[in-house]
Parts: sequence; structure tokens; C-alpha cells
Amino acid sequence: MSDSPHLPEACDLLIEAGYVVPIEPHAVVLEDHAVAVRGSEIIAILPRAEARARFRAAQVVSRPEAALMPGLVNAHTHNPMTLLRGVADDLPLMTWLQQHIWPVEAAVIGPEFVADGTTLAIAEMLRGGTTCANENYFFGDVQAAIYKKHGFRALVGAVIIDFPTAWAKTDDEYFAKAGELHDQWRTDPLIGTAFAPHAPYTVNDANFERVRMLSDQLDMQVHLHTHETAQEINDSIKLHGQRPLARLDRLGLVNDRLIAVHMTQLTDAEIHLCAERGVSVVHCPESNLKLASGFCPACALQRAGVNLAIGTDGCASNNDLDMFSENRTAAILAKAVADDATALDAATTLRASTLGGARALGFGERIGSIEVGKQADLVCVDLSALETQPLHNVLSQLVYATGRQQVSDVWIAGKPKLVQRELVGMDLPGIIANARQWRERIRHIRA
Repeated sequence: MSDSPHLPEACDLLIEAGYVVPIEPHAVVLEDHAVAVRGSEIIAILPRAEARARFRAAQVVSRPEAALMPGLVNAHTHNPMTLLRGVADDLPLMTWLQQHIWPVEAAVIGPEFVADGTTLAIAEMLRGGTTCANENYFFGDVQAAIYKKHGFRALVGAVIIDFPTAWAKTDDEYFAKAGELHDQWRTDPLIGTAFAPHAPYTVNDANFERVRMLSDQLDMQVHLHTHETAQEINDSIKLHGQRPLARLDRLGLVNDRLIAVHMTQLTDAEIHLCAERGVSVVHCPESNLKLASGFCPACALQRAGVNLAIGTDGCASNNDLDMFSENRTAAILAKAVADDATALDAATTLRASTLGGARALGFGERIGSIEVGKQADLVCVDLSALETQPLHNVLSQLVYATGRQQVSDVWIAGKPKLVQRELVGMDLPGIIANARQWRERIRHIRA
């Protein structure tokens, strides 16, 4: 009876916002609208007055001075590395990695480190409006369990690398654990799995061929760092006689399952190859700038038709998980690199950090835009603050002026995760105290 034409429809949640930014259609802002949610799904987007007449909501959240947008998708993370934030800074990539990060990781890495670092990252991401992460780190089984525990959406990478680690000792063990991870989580509504071969310089041809075969069989994304630095390109030419992307193409990996991260060293032909094959590129501008790795030609990729996503990289090289900051840097840097002030405009940048990321992860049918039938992964951003006044253009304000501290509310699959800046179901003082004890443990290791 409740769903008859004469009575209001029942819904679980009605979010009223001054502005709804759906991402799809592109560059649209809906003023004074509402989004209705039933269970985990969006069931309607309509003017606020119509929503109140049509729906009888169990809960109404009214944010008249906020923008409601899809949750941000951090398309490249190493989230346990939140616990290594600030351990080694102001160094080039290979010095940073080989002389500092890898030795510390070797001493501390294990299930406890991964669980605690991931928990810290989830809290930070939620407070910054991120609702989904593309994870690339060891102990994927632990990460997946922590993401699931906190109701956070993630694509968890199964690391493949050519040397022994605390996670696996042999090639066969890496692949066996990847298979176990996929089997355990393949039907989960929040957690997906991908192969995460580390990089062309740490994975041999045979293992790449094995990844390609299994990726095809299991329909899994392949998430790897590539074309990150000029040194990587030069070393590949010396060792393999070809650039990394050409080598990956020879091995059958340049296709629509490839999530290529960094991509600072690209020719026009390589950009067009990525567009033709459906490769997704993850732009990590702040990490690339900090490590002086180079400049991803984000505008050229986007204009060529490549699906562009945005990621922070890990906290050891960024040093935060702030996607609002990343968006602003991405948009501004793209203009300088392209020598074109119109490059990567605000609407395109927001699309890259939401729907672009979702599509890269293989989640594009579920998240990344506010559309009927999609999951209610939603973020309210308070635009009433002094720093975002006056409000002439909502999309520009979200990219060029808004800080993550203006995120007021977050939902994932329709469930509240942040309410008026307060985390739901997470012990913030406990998380901070735990991070501090890791600081002491790492300090003693490095002494």
C-alpha cells in the first residue's frame, strides 16, 4: 500500500543539498535537489520539493549550503604506508625506495603493521571525502578484511614482485596467494581484487605473462607503476631493448584491464596506444612532483580519449591522502604542462577523481557518479565557509578553493561513515595513539 500512486514511497535516506554534482551528465550542477536512497542504492535524484512530496524517508539529512557529490576514488594507494609518513623525504625515487623505505618495511612489515596502517588510512580518507581506494601493498588478505570491517570500498591488489618479502618467498607463492585473495573476495559487494605486479623493473617477463594469462581468465584488473621516471625508461632500453610500455605490449598487458600508474614519460604514440587499447592512467601529481619523477601529460591523455584517474600514491611519498588537494594540483599542473589554461578544467578534474577512478578499477557501473541504480557512495561538502565565499561556480570552488576539512558527511553503500565531521564506528583517539606507538617502534629500528 505504501508504494501506491496516492501515498509517499518509502526510502531509507533522503539527502537534501543546495547543490547536487552528479558528474554524469558532465559539468552539471543541480540546485536545491535531493537524492533518495533505499538500502545501498540511489533510487531518485529530483528537486527538493518534489522529493518531500514523493518520499517518506526514515531519515532526512538537510544540507542547504553544501554540495553533494559522489565519493572520491583514490585510484592509487599504498595505505599501510600511512605509518611511514615522513620517514624519508626530499629524496629521488630510487634512493628513497632502496635506501630508506624498503629497509624500514623489511623490519616492520607484517599483518599488524598492515592492519593498523590501513585503519589509519581509512579514517583519514573518510574525513577527506574519499570512499574508495585502489590498494597496492603486501598482505592483501589483511587489507581486505580491514576495509570490509569498516565498510570501506576498495580494490585490493595482490602484489607480484621478483624477490622474497614477508608476504611471499617464491613466484609460485605470490601467485597462489593472489588466487586465494581473489577466491575469498570475488563476490563481495565492497571489496574487489586485482593483480598488482610492482613495476617493469621488478617483474620479469615470465611473471608478467603469467599475470596476463590469469587476468584474462579471471577478468581481473592489472595495477602497476610504469613509465614513472626517465631512469626507468633508460634502464628498460638497456636491459630489454625497448621502452616499458612496448615491453608490456609485447607481453599482452596493454589492454582495458591495465591500470597504469604515474606515466610521466610518454610519447605521442604511447598516448594513442593507451587510448586505442582502453588503458586507464592514474595521475599522481603530488607524489611525482615531490620525488621529481616527471610530469604526466594528463591533458594530452584525456584529450586523446584515455580514461584518466587521480591518486595520491602512498603517505611515504605524498605525504597525505587528501584528494581535494590532489585535484587542485592535478588541474593546475596540467595547465602548465600543456601550456594551456583550459587544460583539465574543474569539471574534467572532478570526473577523473570520481567516475574516471571508478572505471579504472572496474567499478564504473556501481560508483563514481550520482545516478539511479548506482551505489550510494556520497559526500557532502560544506561550501558556507569563509574560504569558499562568495560562491560563483560550484565546480570551480570544489577544485580550486575547497579543503578536505569542509567535508561534513560521508556515506558508503548508503551507510553513514562521517556525520557532521564525526567518524562513525571508528575510535579516533585510539587510532592516533596507535600511530604514535608505531612511530616509537620505527624510531628504535632506525636508531
